[in-house]
Amino acid sequence: MIKKTLAPSNIIFTIFIVLLIIPQTRSTIQVAMSKVRVQLFSPSILDEDDQTRLKPFTYKLQDFREEPITIEIGRGKPVFISYWATWCPPCIAELPSIQELYDDYGNQVDFVLLTNEAPDVVQAFLKERQYNLPVYIPRMAPPEKLYGRSIPTNYVVDPNGKIIIKETGATDWNSEKVREILDVLIKG
Repeated sequence: MIKKTLAPSNIIFTIFIVLLIIPQTRSTIQVAMSKVRVQLFSPSILDEDDQTRLKPFTYKLQDFREEPITIEIGRGKPVFISYWATWCPPCIAELPSIQELYDDYGNQVDFVLLTNEAPDVVQAFLKERQYNLPVYIPRMAPPEKLYGRSIPTNYVVDPNGKIIIKETGATDWNSEKVREILDVLIKG
């Protein structure tokens, strides 16, 4: 009779799968895995052929007090646009890097973080994590070139409306590479 034993790697894999199945631990594990991705990846400028220009438009939004807000896109100022949600592990993983970038560039770049979640849910999330990011609820459909099916999806749009970065999934927005790109866009 052949005696079978479980290898330690099989035991660890089995525990990992079980933890992913349990709702209370799944999100924590997914955020941790996304943070690893954030450490490894930094967005890059799209190839010239992949860059698309948006027709200048006014993004109609609303703040948490239900006040209308408008942000001009493609009319003279760089814009960072993020589609995200509080329940999205990759979004949660990359938000610290977005906050750091916003802290340093918030006066020179329009930051537009968009969610369709209930304002009270988003406000509680931001307060708990001590974020002061400009988060809005869209009051119009985005232009087709800014429409994505997954979150997080983030864009950097130059002052003339050209999408120069499009990144889906968690990434390090506070990288030296992104800062250099923003510095060039700000100087014009």
